[in-house]
Amino acid sequence: MKYLLLFLLSLAVVGCGTKDPKPVTSPGSGRSESTSGSEVADGGRCVPDGAGYEVTEYDTSGDDTPDVRKLFQTMGEGSLARLVLVCREADLNGDGRKDIVRIYTEEGRPLREEADRDFDGRIDEVTHFTNGRVSLQEIDTSGNGMIDTKIFYENGQPERAERDMANRSTASEWKPDRWEYYAEGRTVRIGTDINADGKVDRWDRDEERLRKSALATQQSLGASQ
Repeated sequence: MKYLLLFLLSLAVVGCGTKDPKPVTSPGSGRSESTSGSEVADGGRCVPDGAGYEVTEYDTSGDDTPDVRKLFQTMGEGSLARLVLVCREADLNGDGRKDIVRIYTEEGRPLREEADRDFDGRIDEVTHFTNGRVSLQEIDTSGNGMIDTKIFYENGQPERAERDMANRSTASEWKPDRWEYYAEGRTVRIGTDINADGKVDRWDRDEERLRKSALATQQSLGASQ
């Protein structure tokens, strides 16, 4: 898990790109979906595409330039009508361009988030939500526009990760060559495909951590019976 934390922190290094944000390719599912509406001058995509929308903007940095935009949509009719947040985006590094956008369901729950973490003008991290909680993160760590890391979550916590270390994946096929499994916030197993046949050739395990995790699970099951 230490490797995972260091990896995610490296994505937050500030850059200075000025290109329009572009989607990252997710192997196995084609191009990432865009938000509704067309892009505006600052790279934003929280844009009304019909009637019943309201837009609000905020300046959170104090430089008199709005850096956060929220898009609300009217849901329901008559006395049941209400405004629901459907899109939120922000300029994280103050360069005048939106770097992160989050899409919400009609109930106002997070659905999907796309982020340009290194500010080079390309989306390099896509986060998926299930029932409002993070369920999957797809990350481009190499900056080549292709997803090479997928982190799967269970109950909001990282459970396992798949990585394409050799960059063999395509837009139509995901080809990981490393599998990592976590328990209690730590990496307990790492499987590596050495000969590129799609199967694990070597396992590296934290035997002590696995033993403690199994014991804790048994105790938990025993207490619930």
